Formats: sequence, structure tokens, C-alpha cells
Amino acid sequence: MMRVKQRLMLAIPLLAGVTLLAFGLMRLAPGGPFDRDRAPASPQVERALRARYHLDAPLTEQYLRYLGLWWETDAAGGRRRVEGGLLVGDLGPSLKHRNHTVNDLLRDALPVSAVLGALAFVVAMGVGIPVGLYGAVCRDRWPDHLGSAGSLVMLAVPSFVLGPLLVLIFALELRWFPAGLWGSARHVVLPALALGLFFAGRVARLMRQGMIEVLPAGFMMAARAKGLSESALIWRHGFRLAVLPVVSYAGPLLADLLTGSFVVENVFQIPGVGSYFVNGALNRDYPLVVGLMLIYAVLLLLLNLVVDLTYTLLDPRIRDD
Repeated sequence: MMRVKQRLMLAIPLLAGVTLLAFGLMRLAPGGPFDRDRAPASPQVERALRARYHLDAPLTEQYLRYLGLWWETDAAGGRRRVEGGLLVGDLGPSLKHRNHTVNDLLRDALPVSAVLGALAFVVAMGVGIPVGLYGAVCRDRWPDHLGSAGSLVMLAVPSFVLGPLLVLIFALELRWFPAGLWGSARHVVLPALALGLFFAGRVARLMRQGMIEVLPAGFMMAARAKGLSESALIWRHGFRLAVLPVVSYAGPLLADLLTGSFVVENVFQIPGVGSYFVNGALNRDYPLVVGLMLIYAVLLLLLNLVVDLTYTLLDPRIRDD
């Protein structure tokens, strides 16, 4: 497909632009990575730390070192490339988590956020699509009114409100699930609901609107006139087109969910990457923030490619010459 090929060709310059922009914006932010240390460092210690992480070098050198494209002159006068760098998958050392690299931190935290995000995505789609679909089929009747009211409530109650409510009811009062932390399968139920139900409201509205636009279409009326049952009409013909707005929304949504939610992870004390991103930005942990932004950009590009492929499967008319 032409669109997929174009996306793949643009992926490398886009990722390079994201890396450069994130790197530059973090360096332009006021403050430094050693300003929030518990014991203020002496000028000599701070200079040594900056030299250790090459923060005293020009920005061009810092950026090339981060990419792994910096060459140094050795004692014999020869030229050699500095080891590591983004081009070999090395995201650099963390400036706040001493003796840890960004790869080490993400190796532990990213799978946790990915599991939570994937389950929250299942909740959003598993709740939102049936509610929106049934509401459109029963338009202006009580199931539609009930589903629309439920969608509005889900949209109106953010995760930082819903999370504590779920803990209060299902953890402290009923004691069905743990109140927080991360361990067994029971630990993930409340965080996934708190994170996924908010997005389920948006999915339900998109699905309802898409189905309302498809139901009166000419091809639907023709299929109905041929005697096709209502259920077969909806699932074999209507659903494939009505779900397209949801598919468009699902790509960026899944990228957001897989890279962590600071609010939900903080409420439930989950060791994911959401807290790393926020604390890294506050502490000016440049490599950590740039690494997370790069991972998010890669996921967004890949998932948008999946959305394009899904479009062609659901609606073969969407094709490039």
C-alpha cells in the first residue's frame, strides 16, 4: 500500500526530528539535573558531575554523543567513535537514578505500564463499543438514553477521581481487590478499570455516531430489502464501516496507554513509567525524558501503520492507486 510505504519512508526523519526537538526543549528548560539533590553539591562536585555526563560540552557535542555519532582523538592521535548512543539502542545514563541507565529503568517499568495499558485498552473497547453500538440500534429508546448517560458519566469522571472511589468501594469496603501495588492478577483489576472506563465513554460516543450515520445508508436499505436479518445486516455490513472512527482513535489511545499513566500509577502505587516521565521532567533527567518520548513516538508511528492496515481490511474502498 502506498500510504504504508510513505509512512515507513517518513518514519526515520520523523523520529530524528522528535529526538532533536525533545533534546533541545529539555536543555532549554530552566534548572539543572543536580538542583534538587538533598544535599546541595559544592561547585567543585557539580562541575565534576557535569563533566562526567558531558553536560559542560557544547549542545552539538552533547546531541551527537547521545546519538552515538561523536568521535574522539585517542592518546595515539587516532580517531575512534564513542561507544554507546541511540543508534545502538543505548538511551544513556539516568542523571537522577545514579548507577542506572535509562535502559535499566525502562526494562523494569515499561512492561508494567504496557500490561496495565493493554488491559485498560481492552476495558475501553470492550465497554465502549457494545454500549455505543446498542445505543445506535435502539436510538431514542431507553437503552440509548441509558447508554448515553453512562458515556457522559464516564467522560465526566476522571481517573484521579474514579481510582480512589474504586479503592474505597472494592478494596476497603468489600475487600474484593487489593488497594494498590503490583503483584498478582487481582492487583491490575482496579487500575485497569480506573484507566479504561474514562476512554470507554469516548469510544461509546464515537461508535454510536458512526453507526447512526451508517444505518440509513443506501447499501444498508438495499440489504434490508433483500430480506437480510437485522443482526446480520448490522454485523456483516454496518459494523465494519461504523467502527472506523473508533479505529482512528484507537491508535493514539493505545500508544498513550502503553506508555503509562502517571495519575493511575500514582494512585495505586504501580511501578510503571508514568512516574518516571513526570519526575524525570521535574528533575531535568534529560536522557530519561528523551528516551520515553522517543518510545512514545515509535509506538505512535507503528500503531498508526496498524490503523491504516485495519482501515483497508474493514473498508476495501480505502486504497491508494
